[in-house]
Order: sequence, then C-alpha cells, then structure tokens
Amino acid sequence: MPSRNPMPLSASQEAQVRDIYYARVRARCAEEIKAFADCALGRTFSVAFYCGEPQRVMNNCMKMHATQEEQDAAREEWFAKRMERVKERERKARRKAEQEAFLREWWGLPEKDREEARREMEKLRQGERVGGFPSANRRPLPGPGAGDEKGNGNGGR
Repeated sequence: MPSRNPMPLSASQEAQVRDIYYARVRARCAEEIKAFADCALGRTFSVAFYCGEPQRVMNNCMKMHATQEEQDAAREEWFAKRMERVKERERKARRKAEQEAFLREWWGLPEKDREEARREMEKLRQGERVGGFPSANRRPLPGPGAGDEKGNGNGGR
C-alpha cells in the first residue's frame, strides 16, 4: 500500500523519517525488548538456546507494530517538526555568528566583508528543501514548444 504522503524526500530526510519510525516501533515494544535484553545479559553463544522465547516475543511485537500506518505516522511527525528544525538551525547560525564576531574582536582580526556576511544570511534564510535535488545528469524535459504541434514533447515523431 503506498504512503498517504507521497511527497518525495531526499535520502538524508528519508533516513530521518526511518529513524523516527524505528524509535516509535521500539517504544511500543520496550517491555519485550527489555525482557530479551535481561535474558541475554551475560550470555554469548548460549543466547540462542536460553533466550529463544523472549526473542520470538520481541520479534513478533516488532513485526506487529512495523506497519505502513506506523511509517506514515513517522513521516507526518517529521513534517510536523519541520518548523522546529528551522528555528534550531537559525538559532545555531546566529550563535555561530556571535561567537565568530567575538573571536574576531578578541584577537583583533579584521571584520568580515559585508558581501560575505550577506551571503551567509541569505543562505540561512533559505528554507529546508523538501523533494530532494534533481539529478546532475538528468536531461531537462522539453518545454511546450519543443514537442510536436500538439505539445506532446515527442519531437514530432
């Protein structure tokens, strides 16, 4: 079943969603995971013999909760926290600029030129890109005038 939120994300953004998903599943099965960990504590090779039942219970719990609905919920949580991430990134960038200005003043270094400071602030204002970046080797689609007389884009073939 496809996701309810088909917005494409970059690989790193998908990894963040996957981390949220795994954390949610582990939180739902925390008791079963703890029971298996307690059984496996202090064992090496004998874990397979002594802890088979707690392991099966843990795996069944994780399989039961590892659903498409849980993935969708993790994806929605990631999108809900976008503004928090933007604010955190802005806060870190301001703090970095303050520290750099302090160090320049402390050591008597020349101030940054205005153009470089403007570029950094412009970069900070750019939002988080959702949808990934286009491939560097992908040819752009032809415009409406590049196709046949109907605008089908097949080069008149």
